[in-house]
Amino acid sequence: MLHPSVSRRQFLRAVGAAAGAAAVGRIAHASEDARPIRIEEPFHGAVLNRHHGQAVDGGLRVRVRGTAAAGRRVLVNGAPSRQTAAQFEAEVVLRQQETEIVAAFAEEPPARDAVRVLWDRNSRPRYRFAVDDNSFFLRDIWRAKYPSLFGCFYLDMLRKLHKKYGTKFVLNIFYTTADEFDLTKFPDRYRSEWRDNADWLKLAFHAHANEPANPYLDAPPEQLIADFDKVREQILRFAGEETYSPTTIVHWGMVRPSAWKPLAERGAKTLSGYFEKRGEQWLVNYRMDPVRSEYLSRHDALKDFDSGILFSNIDMVCNTVPLDRIVPRLDEIAERPDEAEILDLMTHEQYFWPFYSAYLRDHPQRVETAIRWATDRGYEPVFLHEGFLGLPV
Repeated sequence: MLHPSVSRRQFLRAVGAAAGAAAVGRIAHASEDARPIRIEEPFHGAVLNRHHGQAVDGGLRVRVRGTAAAGRRVLVNGAPSRQTAAQFEAEVVLRQQETEIVAAFAEEPPARDAVRVLWDRNSRPRYRFAVDDNSFFLRDIWRAKYPSLFGCFYLDMLRKLHKKYGTKFVLNIFYTTADEFDLTKFPDRYRSEWRDNADWLKLAFHAHANEPANPYLDAPPEQLIADFDKVREQILRFAGEETYSPTTIVHWGMVRPSAWKPLAERGAKTLSGYFEKRGEQWLVNYRMDPVRSEYLSRHDALKDFDSGILFSNIDMVCNTVPLDRIVPRLDEIAERPDEAEILDLMTHEQYFWPFYSAYLRDHPQRVETAIRWATDRGYEPVFLHEGFLGLPV
């Protein structure tokens, strides 16, 4: 996502254009605090699993908490709540994948608040592994004309990890390396080999190219979708439908919110980001408002109902974490129930290549260490675009 040649200051300057949208989000949230009745828990769009409630026959019982004007009786989904001063609390059993929870005053004058939440019905620990900024391996195969895709050391390394751990990989690719190579030059003679390995190896859109930085931060949705379609067309041409993944990480993770729905309409129903705050700026958050970005920074996933997209919080970027810190960092995540169920792991392709200026000699070891940790702790490898965040619905 973030190119190593781009400084934090440059990135913050680039995302400054989104600050206005962020301010609007803060103002909107502040105004909501004055509502006479408000649900505070669960969060609107929350993905709830076994860690967030009590399993009952055919459902999940979860707690509902909120605030209301003093002296007003509150019903939650039609049933009386428990009230203390301005606080109310109740339980609701989730029985569908999506449930609306409504808190309303029992008497006139009427007032209500509502949230929609999702039940991860078949939830169990799982992990996905994505690799961003891919283009060098495609150029290498094109130049070398290997008899097999796995003549390229990079794909051979990923295949060995798959055979050893069962890992599934999504490679988010550029249309061009900005030199003599672009996807139109990649041959289709490997189609059968792509198909034979599509159960664990997928290709997805990332961007037109590595440069310029932050290409979609304030680009019109039409530009992003045009690039998306160009990459998809070429993946289908040389690798086939079986290899294509609509789930993606957009380069730099910053797009206009008006682009979310067009992306969802192209099948990109899950987008992963960092949702990280530095100073007053939220980074790699798809220009999501600060309230939801803060929530996602502490949780696995959140749904935006207007677009239909499930946003996933990336837990680790392996090329940014020293080898001796990977296990301790993952151990910390495992201790946080809101973040431990879905492990979203990723790294960047360029650090595997010795010719790259920021080459990491121990990059393969970092990746394998993270995968081995997940495997040893019973995490199942998945593709997030399949089923519900990688599991059957």
